[in-house]
Amino acid sequence: MGASADNGLKIVVVGGFGAGKTTMVRSVSEIRPLNTEETMTQAGEAVDDITGVRGKTATTVAFDFGRITLDARNVLYLFGAPGQERFWFLWDRLFSGTLGAVVLVDTRRIDDSWYAIDRLEKHGTPFIVACNDFGGPAFAPEQIREALDLDPHVPLVRCDARSRESSKLVLITLVEHIQALYADPARAPRQELV
Repeated sequence: MGASADNGLKIVVVGGFGAGKTTMVRSVSEIRPLNTEETMTQAGEAVDDITGVRGKTATTVAFDFGRITLDARNVLYLFGAPGQERFWFLWDRLFSGTLGAVVLVDTRRIDDSWYAIDRLEKHGTPFIVACNDFGGPAFAPEQIREALDLDPHVPLVRCDARSRESSKLVLITLVEHIQALYADPARAPRQELV
C-alpha cells in the first residue's frame, strides 16, 4: 500500500460455521490473506455442529484479513469472522467502524445465518446476503427471504466463494446497496455506538 492511501474502508464477512467466509476472503484479496485457521480435532466435534460440513478439516478461530486496493487513496479491508457460536463474542468488535457486511449463507444450514443478521440489524450495519453455492438444495430467492425473514430492501445474491469474479460481484453489490442507503436519508443506517 502506497503512502498516499488515506481511506481504509472496512467490510466484514459473517455467517455460519463452514459457510465459506475464509474462502471468500482468500479468493478476492490482492495480498496473501492473514488467517487464523486451526486443524479441527475430534474434541471440537463435541462442541461444533459439523452436520453438513463433514469434509471440513480446519476452522477459523479469530478472523481472516484481506485487502483490495481500490485506487491510490482508497483501500478496502476485508475481515472474515469465525462462524462457531463460541467465537461470536468477537463479532461486536469486528463490526465497529464497519462500512457494511456480507452475510454468507450455506443453504444446507440456513438456520446458522440468524445470529449474523440479528447482530448486524442491532448494530445498524448495512448488509447483503450471499448464498454460497455448495451444490446443495436449490431454493428460490423468495424461500430464502422468507426463511431468513429478510427485509425486502436487503439484496440477496448467489455466489461461489471460490471464484474471484463471483466474490467481487458480491462486494460490488454491497457497495451499491450502501450507496443507495445513504442516498436516501430516511433509510440511512443508524449505527450503534460500541
